Amino acid sequence: MTDVRPHPPTGTTSHQTPRYRWTILGVATFAQAASGFFVQGIGAMGVHLQRDLHLSTAQLGLLLSAAQLVPLVGLLVAGELLDRYNERWVVGAGASVVAVSLGLGSMAPGYASLLLVLLMVGAGYSTVQPGGSKSVASWFAESQRGLAMGIRQAGLPLGGVFAAAVMPALATALGWRATLTLGGLVALAGAAAFMGLYRRPPVHGPPQERAHQDVTLRARLRILREPPMVRIVLSGVCLVSVHSAVGVLTVLYLHEAASIGAGDAALVLVAAQGAGAAGRVCLAAWSDRGGSSGRYGTVMTCMVAVTAGMIALMTPAGHSPVAASLLFLWLGFFGIGWYGPWVAHLAESAPPGQTGFALGLAMAVTQVAIILAPPSLGLLKDATHSFTPVWGALSAMTVLALVITARGGRR
Repeated sequence: MTDVRPHPPTGTTSHQTPRYRWTILGVATFAQAASGFFVQGIGAMGVHLQRDLHLSTAQLGLLLSAAQLVPLVGLLVAGELLDRYNERWVVGAGASVVAVSLGLGSMAPGYASLLLVLLMVGAGYSTVQPGGSKSVASWFAESQRGLAMGIRQAGLPLGGVFAAAVMPALATALGWRATLTLGGLVALAGAAAFMGLYRRPPVHGPPQERAHQDVTLRARLRILREPPMVRIVLSGVCLVSVHSAVGVLTVLYLHEAASIGAGDAALVLVAAQGAGAAGRVCLAAWSDRGGSSGRYGTVMTCMVAVTAGMIALMTPAGHSPVAASLLFLWLGFFGIGWYGPWVAHLAESAPPGQTGFALGLAMAVTQVAIILAPPSLGLLKDATHSFTPVWGALSAMTVLALVITARGGRR
């Protein structure tokens, strides 16, 4: 991918200087954290929601899937918009939709209304993920892009950390509807910050970067057949399923299988989210050392690590409060931290002028797993009355994808 860092002449304004890229990174990270704040906190409120709304584990998982359903198409639309229009308005408008939806949802009680609100939230959030990634990729050179992308992608688990720390207490004190109001205010702050501070880099790529607009959608979808994209999608589907399991099942597993109180289990989820945020930065920075090949090697390392962690949960150690908590910290670091190097590799594998579309397309494909994983894993647990089949199924899927992608890389 072409280095599009700005090289402004003397006398340019502050937002045209290379140092402004760190402001861009900060505001993109904040917008990511703010927009995903409420959804990331649902797992921490699992015990409260099950008690107040009389939900099964599958229904709890369906709440997360509702927020991820619209992005299945919305990410493709967002990717196309990002290649045509300024990221400032595309991302800002999407974050504003998240804020308005949550604000309206706080006045509509009940499980069905909560599902509808999360569908609307997913529509708005569709622009934030690829938009923020493209914003950071356009401001940073390859030598720093992994670190920058890792910091930016840490916004999601960082939002989860604050959500897991605040939302259960708020739900206990004021009810779960109050958490929607808080989520809406946080998302609104993210929208305002991004629209107020984001600017495009002053030096853009050559005119042919926009030539893709004359290419048919069918032709552009062919990038899914390219070996790098196949590896990206397979690894993304597996690891995003593990991420979903950490978000939805950590508190329930520690409460039921390791006999940890709901409050203490929520604190472990907070720590796991924090480990994931650290992982996104550390693993992405590590991937900078080896360029594109180093980035995917880091992703494969994460696949091996999460498999080992889930296998350990199926042993007697998984029922020890201390050991189980440490294992979820491990799964948080690798099962959430993988996204930094993964999305940097994705941005660098995109065809010229199609960065937004490639980001949206790959994220849309992995979105299928984001939608299906929470209710499927919850249903599997409900049907078997055990968490072991859940960890076993995820481990087998990850190993299979690891073998396929490793062979493809050698070819």
